[in-house]
Amino acid sequence: MELVPLSGSALRCSSVTVPGCNQDSNPQLGCSKDSNPQPGCSKDFEPQPGCSKDLDPQPGCSKDVEIHLSSSRELVLRSSCHRFVLRPAFRKDNAEDSSDDEDSVLSLAKRAVIELNEVYFDAPPSPPPPVIPVRCRRKSLMPGYPTDDALLSCLLQRLPMKDFAAEVRASMDVDQFLNQAVLLLDVQDTSVEGIIDKMLHKVLDSRESLITISEAKEAIFTEDSVHLLSRTIQGTYVSEGGGFDYDQSWLCAMCNLASLQKRHVAIARLKHPANMGRTLHEVRFFILVLTPSKEKGTKNALETGRTFATIFADMDFRQRLLEVHGEAEFKNVLLKHAQDLAAEQSNPSKRLGTHSDLDFDVSRESRCRLAQGLWDDIRRRSSLYVSDFIDGFVGHKTIHKTISTIFFLYFACILPTIAFGALNDNNTQGQIDVRKSIIGQTLGGLIFALCGGQPLVIVMTTAPLSLYTKVIFNICQDFQLNFHAMYACVGLWNSFFLIIFSIFDVSRIMKWSTRSTEEIFSLFISIAFIVDAGRDMYKNFNHNYFSAACMDDANSASVEFPFWMTNSSINETQGEVSMPQPCKRENSLLFLLLMCGTVWLAVSLYNFNKTPYLQASKREILADYALPVAVISMSFLGSFVFRDVATDQFRYNVNYPLNRAPVEELPWTAALASLGMGFALSLLFFMDQNISAAMVNNPCNKLKKGPAYHLDLFVVAVVNAFLSLYGLPWMHGVLPHSPLHVRSLADVEERVEQGHVYEIIVKVRETRVTGIVSHILIGLSIFLLPYPMAYIPTAVLDGLFLYMAITSLNGNQMFERITLLFMEQAAYPPNHYIRRCPQRKIHIFTMCQVFQLAIMCFFGFSPWSYVKMVFPVIIFLLLPFRHKIVPCLVDGKYLEALDGEHQ
Repeated sequence: MELVPLSGSALRCSSVTVPGCNQDSNPQLGCSKDSNPQPGCSKDFEPQPGCSKDLDPQPGCSKDVEIHLSSSRELVLRSSCHRFVLRPAFRKDNAEDSSDDEDSVLSLAKRAVIELNEVYFDAPPSPPPPVIPVRCRRKSLMPGYPTDDALLSCLLQRLPMKDFAAEVRASMDVDQFLNQAVLLLDVQDTSVEGIIDKMLHKVLDSRESLITISEAKEAIFTEDSVHLLSRTIQGTYVSEGGGFDYDQSWLCAMCNLASLQKRHVAIARLKHPANMGRTLHEVRFFILVLTPSKEKGTKNALETGRTFATIFADMDFRQRLLEVHGEAEFKNVLLKHAQDLAAEQSNPSKRLGTHSDLDFDVSRESRCRLAQGLWDDIRRRSSLYVSDFIDGFVGHKTIHKTISTIFFLYFACILPTIAFGALNDNNTQGQIDVRKSIIGQTLGGLIFALCGGQPLVIVMTTAPLSLYTKVIFNICQDFQLNFHAMYACVGLWNSFFLIIFSIFDVSRIMKWSTRSTEEIFSLFISIAFIVDAGRDMYKNFNHNYFSAACMDDANSASVEFPFWMTNSSINETQGEVSMPQPCKRENSLLFLLLMCGTVWLAVSLYNFNKTPYLQASKREILADYALPVAVISMSFLGSFVFRDVATDQFRYNVNYPLNRAPVEELPWTAALASLGMGFALSLLFFMDQNISAAMVNNPCNKLKKGPAYHLDLFVVAVVNAFLSLYGLPWMHGVLPHSPLHVRSLADVEERVEQGHVYEIIVKVRETRVTGIVSHILIGLSIFLLPYPMAYIPTAVLDGLFLYMAITSLNGNQMFERITLLFMEQAAYPPNHYIRRCPQRKIHIFTMCQVFQLAIMCFFGFSPWSYVKMVFPVIIFLLLPFRHKIVPCLVDGKYLEALDGEHQ
């Protein structure tokens, strides 16, 4: 029953039996053991067997009422034969009233006693009996004694997925649901009780006259005061690294009711994610299954729930349901997915899924065929070539994702291209400059986006390639060789070896490349970006803040020279004498401001999705355009707001035309030397390209079209052969641009595990459109040289490098394990390797990775040019080190958790 609302609250009353008045224990005085109640004991209000409703109670059945106020603010009205629990149901608009003191709550109880006298004893209102406030305390569990403590039995059982191809009942369940669909879209409630209330009212309204909402709730919930669901089905999955975790975005609740005449299924899509318990922190879909108690086995609650649980276990399907706008569209998506499941399960070979080992698992008879892997890649990717363009335009939010990714790639590629172009300009005395770098990036990126096997891989020149170019230039200076001819010869030998690698399917060796190898190389690239930015900052401070003029006394004459005389010279009779530079400490401070401001603004906007500000769609837009907004804002700040302060800019000239390199003029000894240099360079290309492609094809990214390692390597070889002949910078697959490209085109889903929030990719739009359009824009940028491109200060470019370094650390388990060395154990995240490996073994494996990283840094950043030539060999040696040395220090069972395959 529901009493009169008092003081902004409503009291709902539910009758429960008092322990002791049952057949198992001795009844109280006047309480009969008989199952049939004595005369006057109506079943309407469920009194104890043998307890009369008459005004004059039987001996032992007193009308005196004792009221208990529990710690959960429940009022327990207890007589000798009745017990009533009054739960205040405060309305949301009067939430503040729920904090009334104890006296006000007890005053409500006095009024409740009067109401109970009227309803339960059919007597006129009488003065309320004395109210005795008693605090509920936890007491020992004694049979027959009322207490708040309870025991909860849980049984977890693994259920197989429903086979839609073999079991006809699965498709029939879906058809029946579509015919009698009970859908609730964008439900505002976030509590389990509120959601089930709405679903039950819609399911049982005017359909089942013999059933009530309260009876259904008794079957759905446990008898505990906290609303726990009695029977549920929840999805599970193998998390990254082999750990076990719950799928927290959906839940299926089931119950059997004797009064039901037929089955009912209701599905609710919540407007906002709801927290429904320990393993249900982000629920978006709630499925309710009600079945009659007497139902055959194939149609009971468990089998019906298993049907819809199998459907909702697909992450991509749930993402599509979140994007629909009406019930008709919801039904169509559900029906199509059920049909797709039946087709895929009947013919698994047609299933379009991840292909983690597709290029490595070949039949025995095909291993001896020349270029078998290359032909397989061409055949597989050619059938998907048209869809590579369509997928860039079709789908929910696809246009928005495509446009934002194009701008991201444009800024992420053009700015490093300018930076490395300026670096090559300094290293080669202008023979490879910014203009050639932009032309090379346009041609190489465009050809790879059109012809590459995996279009999500981004090809660019990198810091190791710039260092290798510097080594070649120094050799040419030492031996008086033509740089362009030597550069072209080394590049042609490199392309030759890469073609050999692709024809003989050498990329299969990358099956020995584990997660640790990828993480070490990725962390090295991050360190390289940080080192490049640090070098520029050091040079700027050394040239300005700590210059000789600033170190002199304040009255030094050098500070009197104006800025425009900087780097000028005066011709005198004795010769050319350089003018002393003025003290310009403000230049260094502005450099630091722009660099740190760029990385701070870009990272803040990139992580804006994790904040509660604005709406989700607006947060996503800001996160997608984080890099363009940061670069444009800081460039405007440095070039216009602080225009009186000089900023470093890249040098631009057009003195070197694009001509074919005279390779035929190179001596045979130089050509022979270039053979060895080309082979070492091919190892660098081979490892970098395949590691970048492997990180893109990571199964965690949920790509469906499969990899193409051999085809990618072949296209890179052809592209670099052309670039070498015309003195353009070399390029290959690059980190972190390639994984960030995937992330920009992805839809993600947040999950919570023991308080730690992380994201998983739901689907990725595998398209060539973003790479093609972004590189067309890069090519058009040649007309923006020198201005307005020159308005981008060098400090902003260095801020971009730091942004790339920081964002690439997301998901790098090696970096996470390094941070564990500086954390207390209580703060360790609940990762799978924390659960499965001893702490000592984790740190030993981490130190092995740190040692390999230190060796790479020594050879990669060595001040000796000839030592840097060994760097490609060092990268290749990571594979045997992992499989021969590391297992001697860490057991294999722990390596499976620390360095297992991507899940």
